[in-house]
Amino acid sequence: MLKDAQVLVVGAGPVGLTLAIGLGRCGVKVALIERNEKPLYRPKMERCNARSMEMFRRMGLADRIRAASRFHDIPMDIYLITHWNHPPLLHLEYPSITEYGRRIADCRDGSLPLEPYQIISQYTLEPLLKSIAQETPGVAVHSGCELLSLTQDGDGVSVQTIDAHGKQRQFRADYLVGCDGGVSTVRKQLDIPLEGQGRLARQNQIFFRSRGLFEAIPVGKGRHYYFLPDTVLVVQDDMQHFMVNTTTDIGNDAEQFLRTRINLPVDIEVLNVSGWNMNLLVAERYGEGRVLMAGDAVHLVIPNGGLGMNTGIGDAVDLSWKLAATLAGWGGPGLLASYERERRPIGMFNRDSSAKATVGVQTWMNACGPHITQDSPEGDANRAEVAELAASGQRITHEMNGVELGYRYMGSPLIFDEPGETERQFIAYRPTTHPGSRLPHMWLADGTPIQDRIGDGYTLLCLGGRATDAQEAEPLARAMAAIGAPFSVLALNEPGLRAVYERDYLLLRPDMHVAWRGNGLSAEPDRMAARITGHLASGSGK
Repeated sequence: MLKDAQVLVVGAGPVGLTLAIGLGRCGVKVALIERNEKPLYRPKMERCNARSMEMFRRMGLADRIRAASRFHDIPMDIYLITHWNHPPLLHLEYPSITEYGRRIADCRDGSLPLEPYQIISQYTLEPLLKSIAQETPGVAVHSGCELLSLTQDGDGVSVQTIDAHGKQRQFRADYLVGCDGGVSTVRKQLDIPLEGQGRLARQNQIFFRSRGLFEAIPVGKGRHYYFLPDTVLVVQDDMQHFMVNTTTDIGNDAEQFLRTRINLPVDIEVLNVSGWNMNLLVAERYGEGRVLMAGDAVHLVIPNGGLGMNTGIGDAVDLSWKLAATLAGWGGPGLLASYERERRPIGMFNRDSSAKATVGVQTWMNACGPHITQDSPEGDANRAEVAELAASGQRITHEMNGVELGYRYMGSPLIFDEPGETERQFIAYRPTTHPGSRLPHMWLADGTPIQDRIGDGYTLLCLGGRATDAQEAEPLARAMAAIGAPFSVLALNEPGLRAVYERDYLLLRPDMHVAWRGNGLSAEPDRMAARITGHLASGSGK
């Protein structure tokens, strides 16, 4: 049977679309199937974190994503309130995107990302990414096309699909990637179980429009407003759409529920009422044979901390270059096999980080007693207790910079690891070039970010200021050329970089994670080249 594509992506959410675009940019022929005719008008995720925006910048998408949102100069502040006309129990201040960008521009120690976060609702992001996928050469998007079954053999994967009119069609590709969400058909076809805790609690959600609410809010402008004891209002990317999550039964009149909670004379148009379960789950495996999975298909987290879609974007970026390399012929058998070795521990850690953030929120919520909203000595005492608990517990959700920027591929077969630094970063981010880490953002002397000087292949970054760097790198360049892997040398005489990056030489992967570092080049360039490209995927790597 002839193949319709090199890679078949199932699911056109943000993760599947990012994967399809990334593969298309690498020259891979992609078929993307999605059971829905058009993106759903639901909020779901609404924040691309800084690391995701760095990756979108590498793909040339960051500016387009920012342009699609109106959320730029509004602080990310958090308010805990009982009544609009009472002072907030707690007000946590976080910079707007614009202000965060100014801080990044002034930072010279590698402690901040290249790109700020971006507030953009999924119902805005998804259509944008779909349009970009449709304009990407080699990517074919098939909407209204639902996966029914799949089979695989040594040469590829075949699937049976059905469209909205009941017409069935077969597709065949070299590889398949399931990005089809928490109820993944692909995962079920592979019979891969989830491990962790499922259905921990039920949340009720109302999605609504109000043109006057944001301006009418009297306590200050921000992103999250917690109405004690159990309801949170989340502002969406145009400041005219909002999401409310609550554990309270909404009843049959969602608008009345909102008016009672919000208690402001503003317009309200309810767009959708639904419910969702809190889950902390990770798939036991990230694939089988030629079928792989990414995003919510392999990890389900509670939204506290915003680690769901953003973890999936990392999956998509990791898979895109490894699949492209494998299909191009220069990726060794260990390259694609490393996907699960690298990304599943990140999924596990992010799941557990989400759990910690949720405990931080639940601790103060559980402390809310029957007097929490009353003007009484008992109410005053309860509010003081809740404010103290929230001052520490609520911060976890919004301050996990170490999780976002400091994740490292520990124990990867593609990495020349070093002793030390066995603890994963959680709250604070400490810039490091320890092998497996993301290259910290740094500005060059001319004001450009180093990331913009690094190509799409492997890069040997030379920081020792030696005139002979290019000549000394020739054995490694020849070894990479023999494999067929893209490789370049970037020599920079910038003392500020050397101070933060800690070594004279850094060998970077296409995803800008550090594969190796040292103060002298390896005497075994062939072995080094084989290891980082997946042709030597066992042993200590030291």
